[in-house]
Amino acid sequence: MPKVSSVIVPYATYLRVYEPLAAFPESERGHWARYARRPDRPSYQDELRRSLADLLPTPPMPVPVHESGEAFVLDVDGVVCVCPWRTRLRGWQALGELAEELPQPVLDAVLPPVVRRQAAQDYERWLARNPDARPWIRTATWQVPLSWFVLVSDAEREYAEGADEEAPLLRYRTPMVQARRRVARALRTLKDAVEEGPLIDGVVDVGRWLEEFHPRSLVELDYGGLVHAVPAGELAGDHSAADVAEGIDALRRGDGAAAGEAYGRLVERWRTVRDLRSAN
Repeated sequence: MPKVSSVIVPYATYLRVYEPLAAFPESERGHWARYARRPDRPSYQDELRRSLADLLPTPPMPVPVHESGEAFVLDVDGVVCVCPWRTRLRGWQALGELAEELPQPVLDAVLPPVVRRQAAQDYERWLARNPDARPWIRTATWQVPLSWFVLVSDAEREYAEGADEEAPLLRYRTPMVQARRRVARALRTLKDAVEEGPLIDGVVDVGRWLEEFHPRSLVELDYGGLVHAVPAGELAGDHSAADVAEGIDALRRGDGAAAGEAYGRLVERWRTVRDLRSAN
């Protein structure tokens, strides 16, 4: 069996916000300024490997005992921007969503009820002391939620084929002000053209989340480990952000046929990806 440190955990995608140092409280700003100068900062895969390692003990530890002091760092036009991992908070939130993802017998086998109850009680106590807490990273498995594509444009798409041992890369990066503007425009169009439903709810939810951050932040949509599950040719041809933008623009013009075509491409592409989840 390979060591945990060599494991690449696939099939998760990420929406991240990188905030400038000025957005953090003064007591925390110094920590991140020093952290950003470290030459040995962990990678995206390091975060996944560490979370996987926590599931190995018996009983498993679904949520770290202490909050992570790690982060991802970017230089955005000469400004240091930081995306804290907040692994403990995200672990609690993910734990609350597991019941919708796994059948009860499987969930009980992976994480016994006593472990889940203890974690839920710890979260309630922590949340009472930190009512305004929010994560800088959102995660989805086996998909990129369509509402995430509303935030970005095809012109911001970055794709690189994997070389040697490197995995392919597919991501988008956009300024926060642009992401918020796109959310507002999309919501106006969707509310005028379609009935209330999961798509509108998803756009509203992600829009509210973005409002929690500094206006000069950077938003990153990263296909993450999902690149390991999608054939290279399909990944190279994936322009889902363009399809979402085309569909919304068609709705704005009142062109239902064009909107249906764009939506059909999205449904077919992501149905194929989700089918891999149950493949043997």
